[in-house]
Amino acid sequence: MIEVKNLTKRFGAKVAVDDLTFTVQSGEILGFLGPNGAGKSTTMNIITGCLSATDGSVSIDGRDILDEPYKAKKGIGYLPEQPPLYLDMTVDEYLNFVYELKKAKQNKKRHLDEIKKTTKIDDVSKRRIRNLSKGYRQRVGLAQALVGNPAVLILDEPTVGLDPAQIIEIRNVIKELARQHTIILSSHILPEVSAVCDRVLIINKGRIVAEDTPENLSKKVGGENGITAVIDGDPDKMKALLEKVPGVKGVNVIGARPEGGTEYIIKADADVRRAISTTVIQQGGAIMEIKLNELSLEDIFIKLTESEEEKA
Repeated sequence: MIEVKNLTKRFGAKVAVDDLTFTVQSGEILGFLGPNGAGKSTTMNIITGCLSATDGSVSIDGRDILDEPYKAKKGIGYLPEQPPLYLDMTVDEYLNFVYELKKAKQNKKRHLDEIKKTTKIDDVSKRRIRNLSKGYRQRVGLAQALVGNPAVLILDEPTVGLDPAQIIEIRNVIKELARQHTIILSSHILPEVSAVCDRVLIINKGRIVAEDTPENLSKKVGGENGITAVIDGDPDKMKALLEKVPGVKGVNVIGARPEGGTEYIIKADADVRRAISTTVIQQGGAIMEIKLNELSLEDIFIKLTESEEEKA
């Protein structure tokens, strides 16, 4: 659906985007991450046709953004970090204006009513935008991106400045939209990306430093498997047993849990949870909890960007 090939953007001697190549499949939500100045906004502006590339190409559903700009842009809905709202208009006036501006072909009333229902702004449709809360303004910005039913949505920091309840609401709307749209989501709220996105692309200094699912990135960056286990049984005996399980490289006893059992952190070169469970049970112990300690997306982000800084 979205294909970016060898994308480069220079501003004089500064290289803002450095030979980026990636694709986004139909119906996928791609999380687009990077520190400030990494080239995220520049890349998104090029994808939406707001900025030209120095080299490389972008195609939307097979249409090159430069060779067929009108057809390619008709397939894109864009929500910039600051929604392009006209504050003196009512919500209905604004959406009607956007409909005419985009030369949408759908039945106007039915189409706009569906968008208002999807973004949950139908109850404020007669109010002036300047009188709306930050959360509602963000929803109106999302609504304008949906006018014309574009196949692709580019969302730049869609929940910035919202309170936790509003973030959850917008997050749920985005999940619903993924059923009918392909989405690129830029955000600095890493738990949000983990909760919403199918795949993550991390860039630093204009280059891709990682691209995978959050789960796979955790495994790649984390290296060794860390396992937390809570076991009911004699701590010394259990520690000795755990150290003998094939694949286990080290065992740390954390201490007793208030609810019962003893907590252990186990380092291993593979996922040995099944072998641990079998060994403990055979020796009269009881597994109360056992889980892999995967790195959070925030941990991954920091490790990868710090690694790139060290290489520079």
